[in-house]
Amino acid sequence: MSQNLSLFATCPKGVEDLLASECRQQGLTDISSVHGGVACRGDIEQAYRLCLWSRVASRVLMQLHRFAVTDHEQLYRQVQAIDWSHHLDDDGSFAIDVKTGHKTINNSRFAALKIKDAIADQFRSNFNRRPDVKLQRPDIRINAYINKKECSLYLDLSGEPLHRRGYRQQAGAAPLKENLAAAILLRAHWPEIAEQGRPLIDPLCGSGTLLLEAAYIAADMAPGLLRSYFGFIGWKRHEPAVWKRLHDAAADSVDKERLPRLVGIEKSFKVAGIARSNIKAAGFEGMIEIRQADSVKVISDMKEPGLIVANPPYGKRIGEIKELKQLYLDLGKNLKNAFPGWDVALFTASHELAKFFGLRAHHKNTLYNGPLKCTLYQYHIRAGKTAGTPSVTAQQGKESDSNAEAAMFRNRLSKNMKHLSRWARKENISCYRVYDADIPQFAIAVDIYQDWVHVQEYKPPKTVDTVKAFVRLNEAVDIIAAVLQVDKHRIVLKTRKRQSGAEQYTRQGDTEESLVVNENDLKFRVNLKDYIDTGLFLDHRLTRRLISKLSTGKSFLNLFAYTGTATVYAVAGGAAASTTVDMSNTYLRWAQDNLKLNHLAGRQHVFIRDDVLQWLQQADAEGRCYQLIFLDPPTFSNSKRMDRTLDIRRDHVELIRQTMALLAEDGVLLFSCNAQGFKLDQEQLQAYPMRDLTGLTTTEDFRRKPGHVCWCLAKKTDVLKNCSL
Repeated sequence: MSQNLSLFATCPKGVEDLLASECRQQGLTDISSVHGGVACRGDIEQAYRLCLWSRVASRVLMQLHRFAVTDHEQLYRQVQAIDWSHHLDDDGSFAIDVKTGHKTINNSRFAALKIKDAIADQFRSNFNRRPDVKLQRPDIRINAYINKKECSLYLDLSGEPLHRRGYRQQAGAAPLKENLAAAILLRAHWPEIAEQGRPLIDPLCGSGTLLLEAAYIAADMAPGLLRSYFGFIGWKRHEPAVWKRLHDAAADSVDKERLPRLVGIEKSFKVAGIARSNIKAAGFEGMIEIRQADSVKVISDMKEPGLIVANPPYGKRIGEIKELKQLYLDLGKNLKNAFPGWDVALFTASHELAKFFGLRAHHKNTLYNGPLKCTLYQYHIRAGKTAGTPSVTAQQGKESDSNAEAAMFRNRLSKNMKHLSRWARKENISCYRVYDADIPQFAIAVDIYQDWVHVQEYKPPKTVDTVKAFVRLNEAVDIIAAVLQVDKHRIVLKTRKRQSGAEQYTRQGDTEESLVVNENDLKFRVNLKDYIDTGLFLDHRLTRRLISKLSTGKSFLNLFAYTGTATVYAVAGGAAASTTVDMSNTYLRWAQDNLKLNHLAGRQHVFIRDDVLQWLQQADAEGRCYQLIFLDPPTFSNSKRMDRTLDIRRDHVELIRQTMALLAEDGVLLFSCNAQGFKLDQEQLQAYPMRDLTGLTTTEDFRRKPGHVCWCLAKKTDVLKNCSL
């Protein structure tokens, strides 16, 4: 066996320096780090040692051949240049993995097939039989890396990824690979901490991977000691005596009595059981403590500080972002209060969520969890005072300011509720707004929908600290629950920002939960959770009442109809016929449901799915005419079904003119708009008699902050006198 093998060890991106250090420890030479691995040279014993002892490597590969390649035929010939009988018996098994970036050899499966054919044909020619292809645990596994010019063939000495230590019986949700967990611990200086006998706590331990890797390191246990399979076991040139000697020495070096205290916290009973099962399989039963508890409530019962290492979910595969913000916030607060003097290592892919942890990192490392770029944040919790926090006096001052602002919000909400609840009962209204950013520090809108509360957070500017905004929002929810006397599970929270393009119609959830509410003796179905808007615009309440008054015996047209609430009012008011136009099938079905809910459906009430801008042109060409039209366009729209964008500030004159073409001589057009700061261009529309109805249609719960502007337009001046409640 050559004493100068060319080896390449792969690893997760970001830990190449750790792997290079391990190669040096095993006596390998000519070490050079590249992206995703380390190249080195050594003998077979050193290669075995790397397979057995590397904590961070993914695979250890031994180069068999390296050659220039231009096409598949050349690949076939060069593979046959190797005498494969030196590596494999004719009744053995093999597998092939290919990665290619070649212009011609660009299909990895076809390249693997050509390599397989080359090996099989050589055996068939020489021995009249060939080895089998076996995907799982073959005698040898061949790796081919093909770049733009060359192919490198390797024998995979690891056989299967080295992160498979052999102890994992089951896994929880989104488990860490063992070699990445080991890299986290090495970056966090766990070997030095363990050497001092100091403890380790994983407050979100899941299936126990970080705890077990910590135990392996502290007990000087080789990561490959429990593995039953390596890629060299079935290799013809394997040296069993060398391997046995190394394996026996590794087994003798394990010293479990050196283990410091290792504690894992896991909230789930099932996952805690998985962790205990894995710990037992690794041979550390009774040496690692698993507590089934809430991580944010754990306190230290250790005599001296140690290392807290955590891999919380980060919203890529499990968990909801809102809940995760609270988790990071609560966990950080608890650690600051209960673990003075401890070091903390937090591993996450979300920089935004890391802000909520509330500590200032003194070091950051970039690591990759598969393709996902992650950061290991390292902190030290100072005894008595957290690093980077203001003085106690300054902190108390800030808390005092925060409490004063919260008291202002509570008082304003209570005052509004006292006044508006009386008004709502008098008006027979069950859905109304009780607060709308009255205090700048609490920029939210609070709407009551019978026994539910719908809270919309106006997206704060970038200058506002996201963590402080989140904390204040949680504080607001607590106050809302107390003042309005509603359970928190009946408070629905959303963040409202300017919507554009497809965002206007993007679902916020998939609960399909709806609630039937009452307004002026009519029923409407609302959905508080799945969309930005609920299906009932509260500020249009009086506008809808006006439509009902004006609709008796008339033909009614509802454009940009949304969920058809205006149509319901028109039909309830006695409209002879109605036409409802919207681009969304979802909203049109919703509108039809609202009509049926009030037992008002009929063949004379038509629902049309179309782009309103296109439909107006078609309707004009067909000579359609309506006596009452409600035009309530979105502020902006560029849906895929539209030929062009709609910007209501820019396009409202043209849109109104097109709509007026469908209006009867004695008809009325009600135009409503919710665009902030919108001003009707009266000069360009002076051909039409008009009247500003904004004040008339502004409801009591929107007096301070009107939600819309409303205008009545007609072709005859005397018609406008009817536009009154």
